[in-house]
Amino acid sequence: MSSNIPKMKCLIIDDEPLARFHLKALADQIDFLSVEGTCATALEADAIVKEREIDLLFLDINMPYLTGLEFLEQLENPPLCILTTAYSEYALEGYRLQVVDYLLKPIAFNRFYQAVNKAQQQFIVSEKLKKNSPFDDPFLYVRQSDSFIKVSWVDILYIESMQNYTKLHFKDKSLVIHQTMKAIEESLPSEHFFRIHKSFLINITHIDMISGGRLFINKTELPISRTRKEELLNQVVYKKLISK
Repeated sequence: MSSNIPKMKCLIIDDEPLARFHLKALADQIDFLSVEGTCATALEADAIVKEREIDLLFLDINMPYLTGLEFLEQLENPPLCILTTAYSEYALEGYRLQVVDYLLKPIAFNRFYQAVNKAQQQFIVSEKLKKNSPFDDPFLYVRQSDSFIKVSWVDILYIESMQNYTKLHFKDKSLVIHQTMKAIEESLPSEHFFRIHKSFLINITHIDMISGGRLFINKTELPISRTRKEELLNQVVYKKLISK
């Protein structure tokens, strides 16, 4: 691993002590992982994720009070996540939430290693984008099957999360690409794009109106979460407000 890429800070969340011990033993064998803690409940993990910088979650699904999926779904900007469970029926739900991988218990080291390598590749891309994003150039390329289409991020109205795909909306067209919302958000200039909801990232220059819990872009009504609305008003609207 490049010395310029930091270790991934991990959090293990599982209500079974033996499962937490096993996952930590596996993670301790990987030089690019740093286990920052273990939690027995999602409620305990929620406080840690909000207070500290966590890059990767190892998340059990069936837990008391709040399931792993419920916990992941309510996070505004979730870290990378690898689901760990004894039940295979949750696989599709995991992909809807854009998880890196889905590990069935008992977890063998080779599958664990495969999953964390996938997570590391996504982490490396996001780290490089943070350091080297040349946003002076307004153009990006998106892949469509075997083609590469040049688009201007200036013309993107908003981006919609669709399971493990994202949909780029323009005034006269839309493009569906195989990419996570998190990766898209990190590849776009934060001064122009704002996450209003876990499923929607908007280009603030195209906002037409904000009213109550609704935001309008190009006559399209989009939902905005209460916490993100307040942040959007403070960071964008109030700074340009000419009538008090």
